[in-house]
Amino acid sequence: MKFSENWLKQWVNYDQSSAAVMEQLTMLGLEVDGVEPAAGEFSGVVVAEIIACEKHPDADKLKVCVVNAGDETLQIVCGAPNARPGLKTALSKIGAVLPGNFKIKKSKLRGVESHGMLCSEVELGISQESDGIIELPVDAPVGENVAVYMNLNDQVIDVDLTPNRADCFCMRGVAREVATLNYLEINSPKIDAVDSSLTERIKVSLAAPAQCPIYGSRIIKGIDNAKITPLWMKECLRRSGIKSIHPVVDVTNYVMLELGQPMHAFDLDKIDGSIIVRMANLNEALQLLDQSEAKLTDEFLVIADENKALAVAGVIGGLDSGVNDQTQDIILESAYFDPATIMGKSRKLGVHTESALRFERGVDWDLQAVALERATALITDICGGEVAPIHVERAEEYIPKQQTIELTVEHLRKVLGFDVQTDKVTQIFNDLGFAANFDGKSWTVKSPSWRFDLAISEDLIEEVVRVVGYDQMPSHRLASTDAIRIIPEQLKQIRFIKNQLADLGYQEVINYSFVGEKQVSDLKLAQDVFALANPLNKEMAVMRTHLLPGVLNNIKSNLARQEHELALFELGKVFSKADDIKQDDVLLLAKTGQQSPEQWSQNNDKVDFFTIKGDVESLLADVPNELGFEVSAQSYLHPGRQACIKSDGQVVGYLGQVHPSICQKMKIKQEVYIAELNIDGIQQVKLPAWQSVSKFPQVRRDLAVIIKDEVTWSEVSAAVRKSLGEEATILYKLCLFDVYNGDNIEKGYKSLAMAMIFQEKNRTLEDKEVDKLVSKAVSFLTEQLNAEIRS
Repeated sequence: MKFSENWLKQWVNYDQSSAAVMEQLTMLGLEVDGVEPAAGEFSGVVVAEIIACEKHPDADKLKVCVVNAGDETLQIVCGAPNARPGLKTALSKIGAVLPGNFKIKKSKLRGVESHGMLCSEVELGISQESDGIIELPVDAPVGENVAVYMNLNDQVIDVDLTPNRADCFCMRGVAREVATLNYLEINSPKIDAVDSSLTERIKVSLAAPAQCPIYGSRIIKGIDNAKITPLWMKECLRRSGIKSIHPVVDVTNYVMLELGQPMHAFDLDKIDGSIIVRMANLNEALQLLDQSEAKLTDEFLVIADENKALAVAGVIGGLDSGVNDQTQDIILESAYFDPATIMGKSRKLGVHTESALRFERGVDWDLQAVALERATALITDICGGEVAPIHVERAEEYIPKQQTIELTVEHLRKVLGFDVQTDKVTQIFNDLGFAANFDGKSWTVKSPSWRFDLAISEDLIEEVVRVVGYDQMPSHRLASTDAIRIIPEQLKQIRFIKNQLADLGYQEVINYSFVGEKQVSDLKLAQDVFALANPLNKEMAVMRTHLLPGVLNNIKSNLARQEHELALFELGKVFSKADDIKQDDVLLLAKTGQQSPEQWSQNNDKVDFFTIKGDVESLLADVPNELGFEVSAQSYLHPGRQACIKSDGQVVGYLGQVHPSICQKMKIKQEVYIAELNIDGIQQVKLPAWQSVSKFPQVRRDLAVIIKDEVTWSEVSAAVRKSLGEEATILYKLCLFDVYNGDNIEKGYKSLAMAMIFQEKNRTLEDKEVDKLVSKAVSFLTEQLNAEIRS
């Protein structure tokens, strides 16, 4: 259920912060799924009135409007179909900032100046869709800040309710919970009986009393349903996820959200005779409000007149008997339906309605007349009309009964394991609406009409402990002194790294930390090595300074068993000793053989430098800083096929082909490619963050430059971005798509062809802007890297 926090504050005037109340709701069992602002962040938007509106001289779909902004009169070019003289709407003036940091500037549209923008709900972040600019009430004060006028400084709270808490599918229920926890009063709306000027009533027959034991109705005549629903009510509905339709439907939805009683309105002129609440006939047809055709079975409960079905009870109304903006006479319905009868019916019809959501869980069976009075008062305030008396038909034997439950002090203490003051328990019961009587040893409690989940003493104990607070229960220190370490979300755990590598096709190996001194020397890794005082044997005489010796032994052993395609990794500690003993956590990847299993449809390409580089990039795709690869000079790697891996300018590892001389000494006849990564340097990850997707087109420019062989693509890429300065953010993507050495290219040089893709998030780029940026890049490459543009 979604609701406005400002609406909640009208019911309960609490002082706590929003975050504190959200935490309270969750601890009460009303889990807060999410909190979002009621509108986007904007400034400089005011209420304005369109004084005049004429067709644009050079555009069929544009209008030139003269707008009164309160302190000045402005000319605005607008494309909204509903722009018209006399309309009050939202105007973003020059200098205004709309959601997404979109700044309003003076502009020309097809040769006509526009000094601002008339806004739709989408542009202010109020709604996801809109048919035109915002239409404000005629009494909206011109010049008033729109955010203040519409009370948009608000949050929408989304609460996930368990099936047993149907009473909290309304503001009254949520407010009761918050007020109970904070010992506050509930500011319930005053609901007085509306004076009746008519004597009419419609006859109601309960042909299925077990399924519908209470049916309340009231006739209202002479309403003007073409009136506009008040803005405050529209906003309450919108922030609860319900679209405004017309006053009668809006009021029934509002009362449902406020009190928890779903209601329906029928057009009186479309009802033949009396109302009959009965089970549907087999294959009875009914066109629903969503214009779909339903074929009902005898398990559906329907509201019918003497000739036809009018609505599927508790789920959805029928189209033919529905109310529209021309309707003048209506019948309001407020009923109690058996939850088991309604359960699952909306799914069978393929519809989802707020009414069914509440009825199938159970609504307050003592609320029908109160809801009718509340809805009547709101409808007559908005639409006028004459009111008949309320008529409630009841089948007493089928109406739920209040449960009487006894709870002793001893049982409460035994189950909870601690004492709660008896007067506090009594107050909790009373604040929750229970009728509780305490005799000094036990409580006798009567469950209220809105709670269907109270039957035994343990149910009452649950109510006590959730209000007292699960976190307030006394705790006893365990004998263990271990502490649970909190792992930050930004720190990738080791098991996730291993899972990633497994997904990439790697298998984990585990080797001893002891290796032979000769093996370390052969691999050119003997620097800072230190020996054990009492080695087991010569092959385990020193501590390893690198993971490579053990992994190469694994590869050699597997090759000897005809396993030629290998992808292995080891994660462990390496040791060195200069002044003090130092140990580091290191990850080593090793790959050899063919890139993919032998198959007729694929080339039998062997693993190469770019294979292992691609795996490293996949593994480190979520590091917070951009990766870089630069030429390195590690003695155990091939001098022409190696690189160091950098993150934020710091070296975090190396990759490349194991030096052929090492493989020859190990009698490994295949090329082996490895990547060595420092765990501390790769565990930091960036948390996912939402970013809006630009709705404006990309602009691509291809550029080919001739440059010296020793200049790397990384240097070229960095130079291009540096040349653009602050405008580099517009460069959405820079990629290399061709490298050429051959005819027409001087020896010692190469041709690099790159794609420069530009895109803005808040406007369409012009060709001349893009060409200027490309020229800057070309000039910088020419000056700094002696590049030559290839024609």
